[in-house]
Amino acid sequence: MRAERCPKRGTLQFSQAMVSISQIQPHDTIRHIRRVQIITIIWMIIEAAVSLSAASIARSPALLGFGGDSAIELLSAVVVLWRFKTLNGRDGAEKRAAQITGALLFMLAAYVAGIAVTTLLGHTDPKPSYLGIAILIGALTIMPCLAAQKQRLSAATGSAALRADAAQSSLCAYLSLVALLGLLINALWHVPWADPVAALALTPLISWEGSQTIRGKACGCC
Repeated sequence: MRAERCPKRGTLQFSQAMVSISQIQPHDTIRHIRRVQIITIIWMIIEAAVSLSAASIARSPALLGFGGDSAIELLSAVVVLWRFKTLNGRDGAEKRAAQITGALLFMLAAYVAGIAVTTLLGHTDPKPSYLGIAILIGALTIMPCLAAQKQRLSAATGSAALRADAAQSSLCAYLSLVALLGLLINALWHVPWADPVAALALTPLISWEGSQTIRGKACGCC
């Protein structure tokens, strides 16, 4: 009987030690998550404001689609930050926020498609936007780094919300690349239809992101 008690006592001590380690590690991870989300929020505010302003000045459907998606991603980043700030596990509120975000993405995709078609029909003439090109290059540089951080942290925490947010950051990089190609072609070779064509190329990606957000899943790019 004594021989049986010793392993149990040793196992209990080992378990207690593991519990103490697990209590320390999550706090560091959560602080890191909050830091990454705050950086994301600051950048998304800049990205959305500059993109939408440049879109208005240049009448660019591609920038409009990218800037609108940035504004919605800002909402997603705020939701995830709130999620890890409260730690209350309110899945119902998170699910509702995801459904609203997904619906907004569908509306954005439809709106951008309408603007792009109108532009292709000759009702508006998109101008080259060097400010738009600059913000798209910034997004193409920053968003993959943020996405990689979120993917690693979501794996460490098992958070579906953070995994979906990482997918949105990855998709933002793809969107910036597509929009950038359209703007560069227009700026370098004066091909006005490249901008609305790029915008039309964005709409399936935005719609896909919307469907995955509503279902609470990360998209395949993550």
